[in-house]
Amino acid sequence: MDAYVLFSGGKDSSLSAVILKKLGYNPHLITINFGIIDSYKLAEETAKILGFKHKVITLDRKIVEKAADMVVEYKYPSPAIQYVHKTVLETLADDYKILADGTRRDDKVPKLNYSEVQSLEMRKNIQYITPLMGFGYKTLRDLANEFFIMEEIKSGTKLSSDYEAEIRHILKERGEDPKKYFPEHKQTRVVGLKKKI
Repeated sequence: MDAYVLFSGGKDSSLSAVILKKLGYNPHLITINFGIIDSYKLAEETAKILGFKHKVITLDRKIVEKAADMVVEYKYPSPAIQYVHKTVLETLADDYKILADGTRRDDKVPKLNYSEVQSLEMRKNIQYITPLMGFGYKTLRDLANEFFIMEEIKSGTKLSSDYEAEIRHILKERGEDPKKYFPEHKQTRVVGLKKKI
């Protein structure tokens, strides 16, 4: 069965793809872009390292522009990231019958609650899989360290392939400092394999 995994090139989406493969699925990686910047490039590189098929899908710029508005309005990025993620899933569910992502148990956003998952699956007649939902951060860190060579970077210092990169860019275009809204955090990117997957 083909499963389409929302893919940033980080440890969580990479680990989700590996787990799905181990379960017998055929993972296809999908990186979302909004035509603002080439934020998908690092995800492309990581997809090649992992050996999975990869596709970049460009969605309407208005989605990420609205997200930038939300960041400024709420003075925090969580509602904006949640909005983008839900919009992406709703859009992709029209074309892909098995969708997956790297949402973890410990995540606050992006994360659908049980009712939202049920609604998405029933309305769109799809399967939505979150292979990491049962695992906590420490377990996922250990699993990722088993499989991957990773690079850890401070957010906003290097271009990443997640939703945040294009939101940050729009804020900069508008004369806003993204550091004012995005709390400092670290992001990982898979740069190599320790063992065959």
